[in-house]
Amino acid sequence: MTSRSEERDTPGAGPAAPGVGVAFTVNGVPARCVVDPRESLLDVLRERLGLTGAKNGCDHGQCGACTVHLDGRRILSCLMPAVQAQGAGVTTVEGLAEPDGTPHPVQRAFLDQDALQCGYCTPGQIMSAVACLAEGHAGDDEEIREYMSGNLCRCGAYPQIVAAVRQAARRASARPGGRADA
Repeated sequence: MTSRSEERDTPGAGPAAPGVGVAFTVNGVPARCVVDPRESLLDVLRERLGLTGAKNGCDHGQCGACTVHLDGRRILSCLMPAVQAQGAGVTTVEGLAEPDGTPHPVQRAFLDQDALQCGYCTPGQIMSAVACLAEGHAGDDEEIREYMSGNLCRCGAYPQIVAAVRQAARRASARPGGRADA
């Protein structure tokens, strides 16, 4: 993993289609690569940049396993062509922890509440939970379920996931500024 101050320059080896240069920031690190115009952001993150937290669960935007943030908004990276990330800031689950390794408050809440089983959906769940809190949609369990409903968990850890979001929301409201993403 490169430090936040290093720049990633990833060669565009791969598809035979004409390549398009794209430059964006991933977890605070500038990244550049040449991509096939049809290549998804998810594929670039996983295959080119080695950030495997976001998962390809369905490749149709129906499961949420590929959730990342683009300029602070959650998106399904399997549906977004990588060329559309030009100039944007992308945050993946790998970019949430503090530089010293201290987990993000939502990551900590997922651990505290045992809000995972197989772990496949967990990165997408965490990224959606961070967005849910930032969007102000964690007022009660019903609202949390509604705004987390785009993320599926085949293991059925939903009660623990809701409890984790609730815990992170409580802790965020107790902190100055009330932000769970700070």
